Amino acid sequence: MKLKKFRDEAGVFVAEGEKLILDLAGKFECNTMVATKDFLLSNNIMAKEVIEVKKLEELKKISSLKTPQDALAVFKKPELEVFNIEKYKENLVLVLDTIQDPGNFGTILRIADWFGVSSIVCSHTTVDIYNPKAVQATMGAMANVNVYYVDLEEFVSNTTKMHINIYGTMLDGRNIYTANLTKNGIVVMGNEGNGISPDIQRFITNKLFIPNFSNNIQKSESLNVAAATAITLSEFKRRFL
Repeated sequence: MKLKKFRDEAGVFVAEGEKLILDLAGKFECNTMVATKDFLLSNNIMAKEVIEVKKLEELKKISSLKTPQDALAVFKKPELEVFNIEKYKENLVLVLDTIQDPGNFGTILRIADWFGVSSIVCSHTTVDIYNPKAVQATMGAMANVNVYYVDLEEFVSNTTKMHINIYGTMLDGRNIYTANLTKNGIVVMGNEGNGISPDIQRFITNKLFIPNFSNNIQKSESLNVAAATAITLSEFKRRFL
């Protein structure tokens, strides 16, 4: 299950730890639960197969964590309908262009959940949401946020034809704190090292820039993409409280 091709073949993904498993159990069907006796007695989670381990040492053999927790669950991946922008044109939709770090991706899902963004559209070159590290980093937020993988160039092209605003964070953009923002639209966040790809940049209708406030003191070269996503979504939501 650590490899995408096997997750895809089996149609499942792995989650570890009591809080994460409890958060996901209400949304995803549990195929297999591997846990200690104490966990099983304390939590009533329906699973097709339950395997009790006597010691945490046994969980180390299958855990992807440095310090295994008291439970590991194998959940069935949901079958999502094809993303239809028509249904979400009055909402704010987050788009991820080639986000590669699973930790960043999981954190972005938590941020989207926090700011009430229920749908994320990803390029096929973005890391798999069911990557074990991404799953752990979501801290359960993936139960509330739907993630879709699409041909991103085709998606943004079709969105432009519908006259929906497409925002993108770029170095040559307008100051996000003074730029005109709308309650709905598409917000594109780019790759950790290269930003938004040129094929997607040409469809951006509103370029945004997050200014620094270092007063000419030596500053970091750029913001982490998860941090940039938090600032961007926060400003959008703040405007329309």
